[in-house]
Amino acid sequence: FAATNPKSACASLLLTAAAAARSHRQEVATMGRVRTKTVKKSSRQVIERYYSRMTLDFHTNKKILEEVALIPTKRLRNKIAGFSTHLMKRIQKGPVRGISLKLQEEERERRMDFVPEVSAIRTDQIEVDKETLEMLAALGMSEIPGVVQVDPVAVQPIPFGRGGGGAGAPGRRF
Repeated sequence: FAATNPKSACASLLLTAAAAARSHRQEVATMGRVRTKTVKKSSRQVIERYYSRMTLDFHTNKKILEEVALIPTKRLRNKIAGFSTHLMKRIQKGPVRGISLKLQEEERERRMDFVPEVSAIRTDQIEVDKETLEMLAALGMSEIPGVVQVDPVAVQPIPFGRGGGGAGAPGRRF
């Protein structure tokens, strides 16, 4: 049956987890909650297998789950759909731990293989101020190729406090 039914691959986990939760509920009457682990694990599996069909909309994901998995209760289906939607939004921002998507792996490989056109540590010309040039001369390294002296740029001081007046001058009026 597992080989012929496409729903059974994902459904087997959901049915066994739901049955375990149901049997546990019969033992302990006060704790009638489906385990968070069940919801998280099954939604991760659904996303890995049906990523191309999943969206950022809860209601659409709920209907997709209804089609691709055999989930025993509406409440469990809604929890899985909600967490799946949450994970899909996180996937948009970057890789998510616990989900192995081919897209994520390809993106990571692309970033690893990327070689920039111009090096970030290009040393054709190194601009230094007068003090740094004197320090290099003292160390006997004044003849390094590409070292050029530039005039220091005057930087306006940042005012302290809230008012911005400083030294007792009036700042804001209100």
